[in-house]
Amino acid sequence: MTATQGKQDTSNDVMVELRNVNKWYGDFHVLKNINLQVSKGERIIICGPSGCGKSTLIRCMNRLEEHQKGDIIVSGVTLDDDLKRIDRVRRDIGMVFQQFNLFPHLTVMENCCLAPIWVQKKPRRDAEAIAMKYLERVQIADQASKFPGQLSGGQQQRVAIARSLCMNPSIMLFDEPTSALDPEMIKEVLDVMVDLAREGMTMLCVTHEMGFAKTVANRVLFMDAGEIIEENEPNEFFDNPQSDRTKLFLSQIL
Repeated sequence: MTATQGKQDTSNDVMVELRNVNKWYGDFHVLKNINLQVSKGERIIICGPSGCGKSTLIRCMNRLEEHQKGDIIVSGVTLDDDLKRIDRVRRDIGMVFQQFNLFPHLTVMENCCLAPIWVQKKPRRDAEAIAMKYLERVQIADQASKFPGQLSGGQQQRVAIARSLCMNPSIMLFDEPTSALDPEMIKEVLDVMVDLAREGMTMLCVTHEMGFAKTVANRVLFMDAGEIIEENEPNEFFDNPQSDRTKLFLSQIL
């Protein structure tokens, strides 16, 4: 362990840093020497073909996946096997998944209040006030007493975003948040994410929604076979891709 592990970074600007990060599933090398810095307020879009490692990459940032080599530092805390550090990082990161991951036996309000009550030890009344604030923000407060199964997919994903915001995270991770939605429901979720971006939320988003990338991203990363092949600001990335592999990918999805 180095002397700096677990200590707060002296720079307030770097929120996430990956240094030569590698991960294997058995013999399969899924992440290869990943280096990345994400500054406060930056919005990073990660794209690439299925199986390229992009979802694994962001799941490593809150230790939902364990990397085997290299360093991941989030808000000045180096992720390792120390459960206290993992807990500190997870308190600072909100994550929205493809499949919503709401508790079906709990109401929308109860889903949003669960972590503030049990993790942050907030009184129920305070937790409910916070939940209502964020349900209003994602324009779904009128559904607070319903169960997830009574909502559309787009509504469930907006609840999932509100639930993450209830923990007041500094960083939001989105793992293909619109991939499980019907086309007409995608816009309502993307609109919420655009609003978060405009408010300065630090965001990393795995997505194939390239129009969204052009609207909100500071940088677009293209991954293939476990590596970051290319990264650039959106205009250059889309209008002047450098890698032949990036050019082929964009030609297939645009």
